[in-house]
Order: sequence, then C-alpha cells, then structure tokens
Amino acid sequence: MADQDGNINAKQFHADVAQESAGFPIKGGAGLDFGMQHRLSRIFDPADGRTVMLAFDHGYFQGPTRGLERIDLTISPLAPQADALMATRGILRSVIPSTSDNALVVRASGGPSILKELSDERIAMDMSDAVRIDAAAVAVQVFIGGEHETQSVHNMTRLVDQGLASGIPVLGVTAVGKELTRDARYLGLATRMIAELGAQVVKTYFCEEDFEQVTAACPVPVVMAGGKKLPALDALTMAHRAMSAGAAGVDMGRNIFQREAPVAMMTAVRSLVHGGLSPAEAHEQYQDLSGGATD
Repeated sequence: MADQDGNINAKQFHADVAQESAGFPIKGGAGLDFGMQHRLSRIFDPADGRTVMLAFDHGYFQGPTRGLERIDLTISPLAPQADALMATRGILRSVIPSTSDNALVVRASGGPSILKELSDERIAMDMSDAVRIDAAAVAVQVFIGGEHETQSVHNMTRLVDQGLASGIPVLGVTAVGKELTRDARYLGLATRMIAELGAQVVKTYFCEEDFEQVTAACPVPVVMAGGKKLPALDALTMAHRAMSAGAAGVDMGRNIFQREAPVAMMTAVRSLVHGGLSPAEAHEQYQDLSGGATD
C-alpha cells in the first residue's frame, strides 16, 4: 500500500537543504535545452532566481473581473514592475503593447465559464501560436481531485510534449475547488504530480503550515498564487512567508489590480520579492506611494 496516515510524519523533506541547480540558477532547469533555459531566465531574474508575475487572465472564465474592466487602463501602468505577465492570447494581441519587454506567460487551457464545471477544461491554443506570440511559457490548469482530474492532467502532458518540441516551458497551475482542503498534504500531492509529469514550473496556493515541505518536495520552481484580495499587509505577509518557505516568486492579480493604488502595491511586492523588504517595510512603502491607502 502507498502512504498510510500512520507513517506520514516519518517523511524527510530536508527543507533546510536547497536543491542543487548544477550551474543554472533556476531550480530543476539544468537539464533543459537552451531555448527552455533562455525563456525561464526571462521569467525568473537570474540574479536571484525569483519572479514577480502579474496575473490578469481571470476573464477567460469569469468575464470582466472587477479591476479588469479596461485592461488597457489598469494593467499597462503595472507592467514595468513585473517580470512576467500572465494573460490570454486574446488580451495580449488586443491590448498589451508589443513593445512591452515583459516575459509572457500565455493561458493555454480553458472552456467552461463560472456557470459550468470549471474542471472540464480543454487545451485552448496550439503551441505554434505560443511561438508566434513569443511566449516565455504557457499556463495550464490542473484539477487534482476534481471531477475531470485525468482530463486536465492529459491537457498538461500534451502541452508539455509540444513545449519540449518548441522550447517553451509549461506552468502547471493547481486548481483548488471549494471542496478541497488547501493544506500541505494536498498541495504537496498536486505540485509533485504536476512536476513529475513534466511541467517546468508550478503555481500553487500558500498554506499556513508546512509550506516549506510543499516547495522542498517539488523539483521545479513553485510560484505562489495570490488568490482573493486580502488587506495589503496580510497579502505582503503571505508573500514573504511563501518566499521564506522556498517559493521562487509570486503571481498576484486581485491583490494588486483591485487595490486603491495598484501601482504602489506592485512596487511594494517587487521590493519584497527582489529587494528583500520585510512585510512591514513593504507595507510602509505601499502607504507612502499611495498617499495613505487603507485597503
């Protein structure tokens, strides 16, 4: 039998010992070919191996999300502070200036809206179009434990195969339904499955306990998902705790573009991830730049 409840605490994650990178600064990427490494180096700053991603792909299943009614007005001012932009190909082509020098992470799965079963996704774009867009990676939702778990895993593995042929990494996104517990045991299962099946990067949620076990057991970079909007200090504290527990970056959306002062929050997040500010220092920067925003 596989792991039983009685021996789960006997596992050794060695969270205090970093995984060797063998000359390439991004976790798990030493064996990748040049194109893959080059694209990952656009997403993750080679100086520290970290990334600040800005996610605004919410409209692919929930329409004009609050704060994203006019992406041309709300997102464009934030782009200079982001390492990577996570968006759909429709938004990239219609709204984002081609002069932007951000790494592009393109949403490649989709299908159902919030009115239907979200796990019933399919591959929504061909890898050849990611090449045309000059994507640094493609993103696919993986519903471990969901109704259509196997289908979503198959979506990812097909994109991994296409990505290996094209030199484009795949970002596997753990999709946690309301019925699933966001604890280290579940997130560890989901992130490890995604990495084992070939994704070069994993995006997942933060959990209060044992998140360092999730990141230690995942052989590729783990990027923290921002999730729903929190008070600014709470969001910055969550990001700091995730980074301290081994995350390679953050991918925030609502916690930035739904702020009273999104540019100020984007700057504070970047200062925390790349500049080493504490949550309190980053929050003070947010309040200074925003003129005292209280959200």
